[in-house]
Amino acid sequence: MSTPQTGARNGAQAGTPSGTTLPADHPLATADPSRSTSGSPLVTAYRGGTPSRTPVWFMRQAGRSLPEYRELRQGIGMLESCLKPELASEITLQPVRRHDVDAAIFFSDIVVPLRLAGVDVDIVPGTGPVLGSAVRTAADVAALPELTDESLEPIRQAVRLTVAELGSTPLIGFAGAPFTVAAYMVEGGPSRDHLGPRTMMHADPETWDALATWAADAAGKFLRAQLEAGASAGQLFDSWAGSLSLADYQRFVKPHSARALSYVSDLVGRDGQSVPLVHFGTGTSEILPEMRDAGATVMGVDYRLPLGEAHRRLGAAPGPDGRGAVPLQGNIDPALLSAPWEVLEAHVREVVEAGRVAPGHVVNLGHGVPPSTDPEVLTRVVELIHSIRP
Repeated sequence: MSTPQTGARNGAQAGTPSGTTLPADHPLATADPSRSTSGSPLVTAYRGGTPSRTPVWFMRQAGRSLPEYRELRQGIGMLESCLKPELASEITLQPVRRHDVDAAIFFSDIVVPLRLAGVDVDIVPGTGPVLGSAVRTAADVAALPELTDESLEPIRQAVRLTVAELGSTPLIGFAGAPFTVAAYMVEGGPSRDHLGPRTMMHADPETWDALATWAADAAGKFLRAQLEAGASAGQLFDSWAGSLSLADYQRFVKPHSARALSYVSDLVGRDGQSVPLVHFGTGTSEILPEMRDAGATVMGVDYRLPLGEAHRRLGAAPGPDGRGAVPLQGNIDPALLSAPWEVLEAHVREVVEAGRVAPGHVVNLGHGVPPSTDPEVLTRVVELIHSIRP
């Protein structure tokens, strides 16, 4: 399989048109102020403007830290929860009601597209995603089923239900990046060092290219279904990209992330502005400019790198298209959520202040909410952030 080299060129190769205006009833296209998200604090900051209040949401905010989530999930498997539209919608809405965050993040998992395509995969409690059989040869890749448009209908339905309840609060769509998804497929499950996929890149680059292309197409279709159904932004989540060298990311991963993002890079709202696209990974400080150049309009930054330094790296190293600094998202250290309040408050204020150097800043964690987090602390953090003028 051939791999596109840039997000700009990949749109045509991936079969998506350019400049596709979202449906008139979409939150980024509607003229109804009670349902429009185009002027929301989140979208405004994502587009580099000055929001009415400092926007904040948290990765994994809809999850195990919430007692109402644990009660709702009793006796129901993770993937089953993701694929029941009413249940997935309710879980997505829970943290918005509790914390007054400025966005909902669609409740899903990076392996949901695999399950929808027909790949034998499950999420084992205490372990994570586990495949029935690993994907390690060209024959294994050739045998992978295609993710069809029809199979994505439960996702669209869940998004529609959620957006109908959110009103003018945006929903963020979500997909796992090709490298992270392919890494799980090669290993057959979680891995500490991701040796399998990293070896395949060099030992059998054609098979790697075919597998990563499959993962990119699945991610792109999955994300586009959410955005067309009503999500106001999209995030590509690359959990394991930090295990890669800069050279390996550039050669073996970036083209596939660009391919995934190209599936949605043509989508625009009523005002002609593109749908914001966030690219986030953990341990990715050294490859931030490359991740931006894959097609992101917003860069998520983990807790390891100060936002000021992230801005410097992005602004000082414009990509091939001449783009430099972009709006940032992040990067409260999740470990401090259990620290004394005065310590956490000082840290949150430092993050908000550091983010002012960027064209726009959405406050978030530098990874996900730990399951042990006290929900009342998150609510208090949101109140603090909202009290700080943009």
